[in-house]
This record gives sequence, C-alpha cells and structure tokens, in this order.
Amino acid sequence: MTSPRAEFTPHMEHYTFVLEDQPYVGYFQYGNEKTPVYTTDRHGFRVTPGPGGHPATVGDDRPDGPVRLLAGSSAVFGVGATSDAATVTARLWNRYAPRLPWLNFAGQSHNSIQELLLFTLFQHELPAVTDIVVMSGVNNLVLSRLPEEQQGRHGAFFDCGPAPDAVPPPDHRVAHASELTLRHLRGWKLCADALGARLAFVLQPLAPWVREEPLTRERLLFEELDEVSNFRRFHNDISTMAVGRSYARKLAAGCARLGVPFLDMNPALAEAAGPEDWLFIDRVHCTDLGYDLIARQLAHRLDLT
Repeated sequence: MTSPRAEFTPHMEHYTFVLEDQPYVGYFQYGNEKTPVYTTDRHGFRVTPGPGGHPATVGDDRPDGPVRLLAGSSAVFGVGATSDAATVTARLWNRYAPRLPWLNFAGQSHNSIQELLLFTLFQHELPAVTDIVVMSGVNNLVLSRLPEEQQGRHGAFFDCGPAPDAVPPPDHRVAHASELTLRHLRGWKLCADALGARLAFVLQPLAPWVREEPLTRERLLFEELDEVSNFRRFHNDISTMAVGRSYARKLAAGCARLGVPFLDMNPALAEAAGPEDWLFIDRVHCTDLGYDLIARQLAHRLDLT
C-alpha cells in the first residue's frame, strides 16, 4: 500500500536534510547541488529563477543592481516546493513583487542567531540591498523544549543535545523564544540601518496556527510523519492557536519597540486560503500553493510591490 507521503508528495524524497558541517553557523546546505526539485549555488544558497529564466543567487549569479532578501530557515529555503520556481522568493520576483530581484537567504534548521550570523558572513557577496524580510520564529519555539544547560547564552540549536523527557510549559517556551528572536532581530535592525535597507519581520506559518483542523490530506501526512518523529510528543503543547497568537503578540510588541514592521503570516494565510486549499506537506513546510499564497501576502501586507 502506498503511503500518503509517497502518494501525495513523491518529490519530498529529494529533500534529504543532509547538511554540510560549517564553521560558525554549524551546518548549511551543500554547494553546487542540483536535484530534480532544488538547485544550490557554490555556497549552498538556493537559486531563485527570475523573469525569463535568469537566475539570481548569493554566490553565483548576482544581479548588478539592488536586490531584496528573504531570510529564514527551511520554509524560506522552500522545503516542500516542487521546484526552485515554486519558492516564495521566486513567486515574489516573478509575480507579486517583481520590481527588483529576490535572493533566497535561508539555511535549513537554523535558529535566529544562525540566520543573523549567516548574513554577517556573506554580506560581502551582496550588491546593494533595499529590503530585508526575515520570516522566522518557529525553530526558536521548537528548540525552547531543551533544558537550560543546552541553551547556552544565545539559544539552543538542532542536534546540540538529546531530547529531554519533559519540556517547559508553553508560557515559558513562548517567553524564551520571543526574547531570543527579538534580541537577534535587533542585530538585523543594526545591519539593515547601516545598509539603508528596510527591514520587516514575519512570523512564519505553522499548520495548527493557521487552521485548527487540517484537511484530510494534511492530516494523513502529519500522522505518517508522527510515526517516525517526536513532533507530537514534544510540541503538541505549542501546536495550538492560542499559543501561536500569544507568541505573535509578544513578537509584535517587541517589533514595535524596535520600529520594525511585523506580520503574523498565520492569520494572513488563513484569510487568503480557500477552505479546501492544500497548504502544508508537514506542519512547517508548505505546498506550492501555500508558498504562492505566502508570497502574495508578503507583497501586499508589507507594501513590497
């Protein structure tokens, strides 16, 4: 019998999640990868195909003029997309905010400090930057399950220690994740101001923060993944609409203090999607349609057109 994952998302076999060890950021995508669904440049950044098929990347095909950046983790990288052309950056550049090229500035499984470090390590490769959109937040909350001794001074990262038998209560996890996210966002603000670029922060979507009840297809995919992962065991307490909105409120208040525009993509995506629109291939990563709707909301709600 074919599994739901094999039936509905056969392209996911090409997203291996095998990352290369890298100093400072810990791990990153391998450079010069070309699979049936994604392509990376010499550094490991995903390629964004633009109008007419002309690509743009951080390391190889850099445009001569100014660019816009979309930074974050695996959702920004586009895990779940069936091709480079279906990522959020590609949809922004080709349809919803096409005035300037968009670069995909994402590292899979990165937390907020790794995202910021990645920018500082590769800013010398960039042309002029007019806009930086950071779409993030979920990984910090996921990693908040780890005990204090694994958090260090700047927050835990994936694979930094064994999973605990018990996790802190949701309010503690939200407080810890929001403090880290906002602390590192202040670093982004300093960089953006120095470059003369606009900065915005977007709380990325998580399936149970968008819809309380998944579609049947989504539920089947989630249940299959739960059989081989510990997501439900360790994160069921944060996978509620109430926790998602609480987290968003803390991030929105912090962004207001920093003077950084904030968007919670969860209600925005819920409003944009139809009741039968298939949005998620797992709780964190989207379908092509999901990423297209995200791009449309980013362009419209952040005035990026």
